[in-house]
Amino acid sequence: MAFRSITAACALAAFTVSGAAQINITGEWAGRYHEDFDDRVPGDVNGDFTGVPINDAARRHAEAWDVTRVNVLEHQCQPYSLPHIYRGPLQFRIWEEKHPQTQEIIAYRIYIGTYMQSRTIWMDGRPHPPEYAPHTFAGFSTGVWNGDVLTVTTTHIKKEFYRRSGLPSSDRTTVVEHYVRHGNLLSQTLIITDPVYLTEPYVNSQEFERIERGNRNWLYNCEYVMEVPQPRHLVPHYLPGENPFLDEWARLFGTPFEAVFGGAPSTYPEFMPRIEEMMNDEADN
Repeated sequence: MAFRSITAACALAAFTVSGAAQINITGEWAGRYHEDFDDRVPGDVNGDFTGVPINDAARRHAEAWDVTRVNVLEHQCQPYSLPHIYRGPLQFRIWEEKHPQTQEIIAYRIYIGTYMQSRTIWMDGRPHPPEYAPHTFAGFSTGVWNGDVLTVTTTHIKKEFYRRSGLPSSDRTTVVEHYVRHGNLLSQTLIITDPVYLTEPYVNSQEFERIERGNRNWLYNCEYVMEVPQPRHLVPHYLPGENPFLDEWARLFGTPFEAVFGGAPSTYPEFMPRIEEMMNDEADN
């Protein structure tokens, strides 16, 4: 009897810990934009490359980028990829898919209002597909609970952008997300790895607020239309050295261009003396 009691107590304790570890993230969520507003809502800020650990390949792409390219018919309704879409204006709905017998969570299903995208986070331990499997804008995601933090790993993501200022992402991008709920707030941290365009992981975060009442627009009926008269097959771009807007953001905020276009080194506190040195040199000249 004593052995059975101890066994039952241990089983109950294990169940309690496991059950408490999985907080409820289901519901409808909308973005909060109290941080990085200019990048996340208006977007298309010419020359804003701050905070992203870009390499020379990304710089060459940014130098050739013309923001009017989004007017090209093929790009007007192109969805954002996973590393990008949560940074912009959106609302999304999360619900659970459970095993009918065990009631274990098999997956989290997500519907994103922007571009009406659907996403699945598999929670059943399945492996990621081989590298040659098709890539999508949402990618292939698997999740695991670590205490009260949901950690999601996503591969097989289509190439797109990290910012609409011309910073590209590649189809070799991998994203690790951490979700933490604080009452009616859901915090998301993104750790993005891209061997093609980044020299080290690119980390950003954002928060979402639970929609308790009211109605939101969940439909995104995008249609292609020629808004600006131009040759149908023209792809706007700049040749090397001809982009007049590359340093626009730096000039607007009085920031040395090297600090804006510098990549990973410019994101660390140790770079501050270099910024002061460059600003003093500009003042002297």
